[in-house]
Amino acid sequence: MIKKPSIWCNLRLFAYHWQQQQGDSASIGNINEKALNRGIAAVKEDAVEMLASYGLAYSLMKFFTGPMSDFKNVGLVFVNSKRDRIKAVLCMVVAGAVAAVFHTLIAYSDLGYYIINKLHHVDESVGNKTRRAFLYLAAFPFMDAMAWTHAGILLKHKYSFLVGCASISDVIAQVVFVAILLHSHLECREPLLIPILSLYMGALVRCTTLCLGYYRNIHNVIPDRSGPEMGGEATIRKMLSFWWPLALILATQRISRPIVNLFVSRDLGGSSAATEAVAILTATYPVGHMPYGWLTEIRAVYPAFDKNNPSNKLVNTNSTVTATHIKKFTFVCMALSLTLCFVMFWTPNVSEKILLDIIGVDLAFAELCVVPLRIFSFFPIPVTVRAHLTGWLMTLKKTFVLAPSSVLRIIVLITSLIVLPYLGVHGATLGVGSLLAGFVGESTMVAIAACYVYRKQKKKRNENETATEGEDSAMTDMPHTEEMTDIVEMREENE
Repeated sequence: MIKKPSIWCNLRLFAYHWQQQQGDSASIGNINEKALNRGIAAVKEDAVEMLASYGLAYSLMKFFTGPMSDFKNVGLVFVNSKRDRIKAVLCMVVAGAVAAVFHTLIAYSDLGYYIINKLHHVDESVGNKTRRAFLYLAAFPFMDAMAWTHAGILLKHKYSFLVGCASISDVIAQVVFVAILLHSHLECREPLLIPILSLYMGALVRCTTLCLGYYRNIHNVIPDRSGPEMGGEATIRKMLSFWWPLALILATQRISRPIVNLFVSRDLGGSSAATEAVAILTATYPVGHMPYGWLTEIRAVYPAFDKNNPSNKLVNTNSTVTATHIKKFTFVCMALSLTLCFVMFWTPNVSEKILLDIIGVDLAFAELCVVPLRIFSFFPIPVTVRAHLTGWLMTLKKTFVLAPSSVLRIIVLITSLIVLPYLGVHGATLGVGSLLAGFVGESTMVAIAACYVYRKQKKKRNENETATEGEDSAMTDMPHTEEMTDIVEMREENE
């Protein structure tokens, strides 16, 4: 017999996560990429070259914006007052300025020529277009950072529907502007500006929606400063200590794509086959990521619903979400994702049709993407394990133990990219297979870190229980105050 509170808790989790994953940077990013890739693929002249150039610039840009999107979790866990929000926004303003400087340096300096032209072994035309696109994207990290900071605050106050609507509006704006710009003179003069301007317009819509949502629903409700009952006032140092391990993990995830592009391109010697392989990776990343990318946001469920978090005061105590509810919810999400992956990528002609209809590539190119997409079918398992355990560690504010997992991911990724070519694996299959190996290595290290924290907690709990029992025993053995008084009075009478 299923209890009604349990059903209500599961419905709340599903509603919150569904609405939140509409605003997930990974899920929405995949749809964005498909829309933007469609805008490039529609340019008939040098479409593959343009797709490769934009893919390289976009993946490098993601390396800078990725860590900033994790500041959403700082808003989710730490921001309880207006003063806390100012500190979080200040951190993101500085980070956005630093990212813009790096974009400019890579576009104009010899460093950019070395990173893009030399390391990736691309020809002069692709390299110049990539660096130009990277310069156009210089302001995007700042806009993205501001949006995600406010998204975290809204998620903390359970406005996940608003966050989802903001990101859906982002996608709609991008699709509309791609369609408009395809009929403008930009298709002939500067085709790269079609996806980039659309990206900016979508980000502007999303950032504006989230900021207005914050000021309308939260700004006048939260206090000016955080009191002791809310866990005290957060400092910039605490925020950064919590954020940097998550940022490091996401940075390694974002840099994984440029590393894969680099090794795949160099493995094929910078030939036309290398350009084609990078184009295949650019097309398959968003499609392959679509069925499982939303699993990453499971990590936000623990901080948002944990009953031990002082800022999470549920109105209805009968429907308190427990760890068991979260575990069951996580398992259902993983099963759903696996089912979607196998239906989309293993059913004959389905993956080709997705690429033909959404990305707009030709049939021969779509057939080359089938094997890499099938490898993506196995990603949900390590991604779910990583997300669930990361959320638990975020609740405990012990994110520092996650840092080694990012290092292991890069080590496993590079090792696979070096070893697999000797086994006859090349091109896009080499890239996606190595990514899977990196995911498995990272998830294994996160599991080890979670076990370490759990054992330390259990040991500390046992010590506290032993100490409490000792105090109770000592109090029991002591005579009562009245008895002590009587004893003193009897001694005085005898004297």
